Amino acid sequence: METLNELILKNERLIYSIINNSFSNYPNKEDLYQAGILGFKKAYNNFNPDYGVKFTTYAYDYIFGEMKQEVRKDRSLKISRNILKIASSVNNAYSYLAQEYMRKPTILEIATYLNLEEEEVIEAVESSYMVSSTDEVINDDGKEITLLDTVEDYKNPDIEKLIMLKDELSKLTPFDKQIIQNRYFLDRTQSETASIVGMTQVQVSRREQKILKKMRSNMC
Repeated sequence: METLNELILKNERLIYSIINNSFSNYPNKEDLYQAGILGFKKAYNNFNPDYGVKFTTYAYDYIFGEMKQEVRKDRSLKISRNILKIASSVNNAYSYLAQEYMRKPTILEIATYLNLEEEEVIEAVESSYMVSSTDEVINDDGKEITLLDTVEDYKNPDIEKLIMLKDELSKLTPFDKQIIQNRYFLDRTQSETASIVGMTQVQVSRREQKILKKMRSNMC
C-alpha cells in the first residue's frame, strides 16, 4: 500500500469533491480541508485490505464525518459565544438593577434594560454552561437529584435564582469546584470523586454537604 502522504496527494480531488458537493455553502473551506485530511489519516490507520473494498470508498465516510463534525463544532461555538455574551450582560444588568431598585429585578425589567425580549434573557442564562449544568440529573443513593434540588427545594427555579446559583459556583475554591463538578456536572458518585480528589468517600460527603450548606446560606 502507498504511503500516507502519497495517498493524500493522490486523493486531494476526493477531499475537495466532498467539500464542494456536501458543504458548498460553508465559508471556511480550509478548515474543512484540514478536517478531511484528519479523516483521511484515520481511515488510513484503520484500513485493512482484507475488507474487500477500495481504500477511497472506505475513506469517504471518515472524511465526510470529520467535515460534518467541524461544521457542527463551528456552529455550536458561534451560538455559544452569542449566548454567553447575552448571559454576561444579564448578570451585569441584574447586579446593577438590584442596587438601583433595592430589590431583585424582574425578568421584564432586565429585558427592558437590555432592550431584549424576555425569552432571550431566559434562554441566555439557562443555556450558559454553568447554569444549564446545574439542572442535569445525577443519581444519589438511587434517587435522581440536581444541584438545584440540593441548594433549594423548588422544581421551577426563576431566572434570579439561576443567576445567584451561577454566581455562587464562581466563588468556589478550585478544590471545592472540582468536587461539585465531578458530582453534579460529570455525574460521578462520591466514591469516584473521592478517588479523583484524593479523599475518602466519607470526607467527600462531608465536604460536599459543607459546600452546599454555604451556598444555601448565601442564596437566602
